[in-house]
Amino acid sequence: MALKIQPLGRGRKKEIGTSLSEINVTPFVDVMLVLLIIFMVTAPMMQSGIGVELPQAETDTASAEEGLILTITKDQYIHIGESVINIQLLEKKLREYFYGKAKKIVFIQADKKLDYGFFVETVDIVKKVGVETIGLVTEPKEIPAKKRGP
Repeated sequence: MALKIQPLGRGRKKEIGTSLSEINVTPFVDVMLVLLIIFMVTAPMMQSGIGVELPQAETDTASAEEGLILTITKDQYIHIGESVINIQLLEKKLREYFYGKAKKIVFIQADKKLDYGFFVETVDIVKKVGVETIGLVTEPKEIPAKKRGP
């Protein structure tokens, strides 16, 4: 049994030099487009607000553009913007928020199933900070067709 060794010649160098030197980006682009579509579809679903069932009232409420919106869930979680605040830290956070501000206005969105004692305790803390105006945010009450004006 003989073993034949071929020297590296021109033919051998061509085989080595013709290897794939470019990266095929088509699969990469396909995956990125699929991910982009997935994120575009799921992004609106991730922007849901805090689940609070507001009580209904017949009177209109003022817009909450000028003040701080405090949201209280039925599980007694207090939200300022996106952050959850413990009731023990609420006074400190409100003092930090209103430091140096002339107008101190707070709008409270409280779930209608929230314990009344917890609500009063929260309002008391808000008053301690020196808030002049406290607004209660409600849902508009649906007026039956019979009670509507002429």
